Amino acid sequence: MAQGKKFVTVLGATGSIGLSTLDVVARHPDRFGVFALTAHRQVDKLFELCRVHGPAYAVMDRVEDAERLQALLDGAGCCTEVLAGAESLVEVASAPEVDMVMAAIVGAAGLVPTLAAARRGKRILLANKEALVMSGALFMQEVAANGASLLPIDSEHNAIFQALPGGFRQGVDGTEVTRILLTASGGPFRRKPVEELAAVTPDMACAHPNWVMGRKISVDSATMMNKGLEVIEAHWLFGAPAERIEVVIHPESVIHSMVAYVDGSVLAQLGNPDMRTPIAHAMAYPERIAAGVEPLDLFAIGQLNFERPDLGRFPCLGLAYRALEAGGVAPAVLNAANEVAVSSFLAGGLRFDRISAVIAATLDALPSRAADSLEAVLEADQEARRRAMGFVRHYAQ
Repeated sequence: MAQGKKFVTVLGATGSIGLSTLDVVARHPDRFGVFALTAHRQVDKLFELCRVHGPAYAVMDRVEDAERLQALLDGAGCCTEVLAGAESLVEVASAPEVDMVMAAIVGAAGLVPTLAAARRGKRILLANKEALVMSGALFMQEVAANGASLLPIDSEHNAIFQALPGGFRQGVDGTEVTRILLTASGGPFRRKPVEELAAVTPDMACAHPNWVMGRKISVDSATMMNKGLEVIEAHWLFGAPAERIEVVIHPESVIHSMVAYVDGSVLAQLGNPDMRTPIAHAMAYPERIAAGVEPLDLFAIGQLNFERPDLGRFPCLGLAYRALEAGGVAPAVLNAANEVAVSSFLAGGLRFDRISAVIAATLDALPSRAADSLEAVLEADQEARRRAMGFVRHYAQ
């Protein structure tokens, strides 16, 4: 491996964040190289990425997919070794050769390998909300105890990181910071009559007005659960209590988030809605490098708008605040129930307007308890999934 390069493992390489990361890597071949790429089941896509980027390792979820990918790579004369399974994700996230890990696996599946990277003191580029939503206290303890570096990739949290004087290394309590303002586009149904939400289809929910995202995250944006998970994430990243984290609907998605100070100042980070900006910022931090993003044209934008979120329209946002206030494993229960409900909606088994009902019922059914170990968190996750499936069947009737 070339001297002086920083090598990255991309967990979730075939998703939008993974592809944007590899675009930034390709723009700076003198600075970055690829150690490993992982994917769930997209063999053909991962094959093409391996051909282009030449990682030492690739990881698939299933053995049969790994064997197929290895055959394709061998036939193309590629030297990449293909592994399979959850243990292999941990291996490529914590390998000594790895300098940084892009944690971009969607959902709870990304928690264990991201935690492994923290325990090995890696620079973690955190795009996986669930690592902090499910086990925020445990995760932050591992980062601190092992000297890991944690850089947020969500455009909102990356914007806050840039607007805070000490990043998230110092909690906002007792400082000059008065509020963290998380911006949200409001998704595709910001103006849709509430009574029409029952007829929303998966394709309608996935048609985000500003961002190109995967289907699960797009649905989360449409329900504003995505913003609710970001509230919980911001709590752990920046040491901010729930009452000092405010969500602001900003349809243009130009201001990515803001920080309000005691003197009346509000610092904002602006840019075009392109994930390569926060990715490049985190990869090169504290330096700045080109990301391939078009310059922001304020004259073309013309005006910026802001609204308060309506919790009647977006009950999932209120449920996220409820879980954060409850603490313990409640955020893990929230996340698990949401994953089950969204998956059922995308499969045609649950109405869009009943996603929040499944989540609320699951939270009601499982009183929170301490999240004092990874085992406790994972146990709560599994129990919440079982309960949520029962509520999906109930609400689908």
